[in-house]
Amino acid sequence: MAKMNIKKGDKVRVIAGKDKGAEGEVIKAIPAKGRVIVENVNIVTKAMHPTQQNQTGGLTKMAAPLDVSNVQLVCPSCGKTTRVAHKVEDGKKFRACKKCGATIK
Repeated sequence: MAKMNIKKGDKVRVIAGKDKGAEGEVIKAIPAKGRVIVENVNIVTKAMHPTQQNQTGGLTKMAAPLDVSNVQLVCPSCGKTTRVAHKVEDGKKFRACKKCGATIK
């Protein structure tokens, strides 16, 4: 599996699938499977059994994982979707926007 350039807390736009065009923040990144969970995107209904925490059970709506290839990073400075460049300055490696060159986190 290739290294993921998208991390938890990044703002992304969905570029393929049923939620194409939707934007949201990455809640969880799963690098081992190459998937990400984005808030309010790919919402599925799941039947839950009653537990100690959830006394009633029933149907619950939750965000399901998307493949990382179906989302693209939104640059915080220029606001456009972009691929990620890697730059090294003073021995530290960081992510940068391919379009405007600004650093990302």
